Amino acid sequence: MDPIASWLHEKNPGLDGPIDADEDLIEARLIDSMDFLEFIDLLEELSGSSIDLQEVTIDDFRTIGRVQERFLSAAP
Repeated sequence: MDPIASWLHEKNPGLDGPIDADEDLIEARLIDSMDFLEFIDLLEELSGSSIDLQEVTIDDFRTIGRVQERFLSAAP
């Protein structure tokens, strides 16, 4: 999850310390609507497959743990 945590720290320069796997990224405002498509691109790059936005819900992106489970569990 290092690439995701690095990306989140880059987007949130005031963020200190690690991001808990269960922290709500949306409620904590670590991902906003302006960054969401870039976040999707990152996940597609990491997983090696495209994400069909009609087949996902916002909850699939809510925590790092859920992102890993939903999109990266089968990543090479």
